[in-house]
Amino acid sequence: MSEQDRAASALHHLDATCSREHWVKAGMAAKSAGLAFDDFHTWSANGANYKAENDCMAVWRSIKTDKGVGAATLFQMALMQGWKDTTKGESRGMGTPIARPAKVAPKPAIQAESGKAAHVWELCPPATPAHPYIAKKGGVSDGLRIYPHGAPPLYIQGQNVAGWLVVPCLDGGKLQTLQFVPGEGQKLNMPGASFNDGFFTVGEIGAGGSVYVVEGVGQAWAVHAATGAAAVVCFGAGRMATVAASVRAKHPAARLVLVPDRAKENQAAAIAAAVHCEWCELPTDKPANYDANDYAMEHGADALAIMLDRTKTPPMRFKLLSAADLSNAPPMRWMVRGVLPLDGLAALYGPSGSGKSFLVLDVAAAVAGGAYDWFGRRVTQCPVTYCALEGEAGMGKRVNAWSRHNRKPVPACLRFITQPLDLLAGSDVVDLAKAVQVAGGAGGLVILDTLNRAAPGADENSSVDMGNIIAAAKRLQNLTGGLVLLVHHTGKDATKGLRGHSSLYAALDGAIEVNRTDSRREWSVAKSKDDETGAVHAFKLDVVPVGFDDEGEEITSCVAVQDDSVDAVKRVKLPQGGNQKIALDTLAEPLRKSAEFGKDGAPQGNPCIRLDEAVGLVAERLTCDAKRRTERAQLALTALVARGIYGVKGDWLWRI
Repeated sequence: MSEQDRAASALHHLDATCSREHWVKAGMAAKSAGLAFDDFHTWSANGANYKAENDCMAVWRSIKTDKGVGAATLFQMALMQGWKDTTKGESRGMGTPIARPAKVAPKPAIQAESGKAAHVWELCPPATPAHPYIAKKGGVSDGLRIYPHGAPPLYIQGQNVAGWLVVPCLDGGKLQTLQFVPGEGQKLNMPGASFNDGFFTVGEIGAGGSVYVVEGVGQAWAVHAATGAAAVVCFGAGRMATVAASVRAKHPAARLVLVPDRAKENQAAAIAAAVHCEWCELPTDKPANYDANDYAMEHGADALAIMLDRTKTPPMRFKLLSAADLSNAPPMRWMVRGVLPLDGLAALYGPSGSGKSFLVLDVAAAVAGGAYDWFGRRVTQCPVTYCALEGEAGMGKRVNAWSRHNRKPVPACLRFITQPLDLLAGSDVVDLAKAVQVAGGAGGLVILDTLNRAAPGADENSSVDMGNIIAAAKRLQNLTGGLVLLVHHTGKDATKGLRGHSSLYAALDGAIEVNRTDSRREWSVAKSKDDETGAVHAFKLDVVPVGFDDEGEEITSCVAVQDDSVDAVKRVKLPQGGNQKIALDTLAEPLRKSAEFGKDGAPQGNPCIRLDEAVGLVAERLTCDAKRRTERAQLALTALVARGIYGVKGDWLWRI
């Protein structure tokens, strides 16, 4: 045997689960004996308190072979732990210095020691409940053995383990190493053999059942007795992470629970987060290393079962809710009940000239002023920031008109911004958010009027540009909290709703659609996150004088007010189908220009057109198959009559 092999044999006989002082000393002796880092690291990995390879490397690099501990110390430490020097009597040239060999993997020595563990296990008879440690801990002898007094003496760290309890460490049914447990005193591990991913199990691991991971066999007995579930022994806190991961890999459906000794809770919490399992905490008033067996001895198995049922879980990214959880969830919070949520992204849209800017100023004043309701909808008071991007002069007239009409100033917490804004410039979003926060507007309503002016140069029909606009609006909402309301236009075909790419509508938490037909204006709930849609409210624009110009001409503006003169609107929903909206838009102008009134019982003053003429006009505008246009036009008009929007008698049709 070469001096290197002799040194490797001595090192791998040592118990790697030792104090750090003895571990470092063994490393110094091994390096002086000419062993390589691989020898030191492989041996160290067998210890229950092994940390990591980089820890071993840091210590190894710090060792100077020309100082301190020499090679002889390694052999002396091994001899004290029962190592047999098989080279005694051979001429080894003790006066010749040991050469520094090249790195050689220690596989043969480890295999020899693993074989030794199996040989030792074969020498051991089954344990009985009378063993002092089993009796003291209230355990069971299943699966355990005792190292017999009649066997060849086995020394570990200078102690003869005859009569000690022997606990096997198994991985997939294959023996890895052994742990020796005296009636009193410190447990010792088989030198030179690795635990690998092995463990010892008390009880049986059932499919989908609970599995508790504990440090020692005493804790496993107590946990199994209290719960009836399997308890896995990891042979030291330093191996809990390895064993937990191994059990999780072998039994992915199992409910895994870590049961650390007292004062090791932080370590268990970190492991639980890594392997997605639960963990238990022993009473905080107990000393360090107080364990589950101690608790059972003090309070009984039933009390331990109750404690083990109070598990903790690491925070999860996804939380699964039951139907009861959802039904008991807090109700939706509204800024305007059933119309605008208290936070998120919303839009108010309509064609040019529909009165949407007057309407949005009215809702802004209602929210900022804490009005009881807006069009009969309850209001939650919030600060409002109105970005009037279409001009300061026009907004000034609207504000003046609102104040004169309502005979009170605009609410103090309604603030205005008239400078240009570009949502697609990241700095503009950040600067706007800062301005809102400094003014006390955080958590309130931020209005961008209009979206087109807030994203100059953007292609609204592009999915990429619209995606960037949506992302910027949501970023603004995240920075300010509360609700961001976009004022936007409809496209050329008003029946298709918001202008631009459809992703905008999909991203909204709420939407108000504004329509104008003849002199009639209506707004409806086009989208509501958690409430009914389609409810229609009529409004009108009242003209309000706000002053005189330099030539003495009167200056006027308008305010949006509820139109109580159209009672029917309160019980009629606007047409939802595309053909009905086309019909409504198509007949608006012919009815306005008609000189026929009061035909076939129509109210005096209501203009009428012939029914066949109306069908023909609508059919021309429909985009369906030409053969079915007349039929579809008739169906659309029938639906509008049923909704109470048109009246029909004989050959005539009129707007109600």
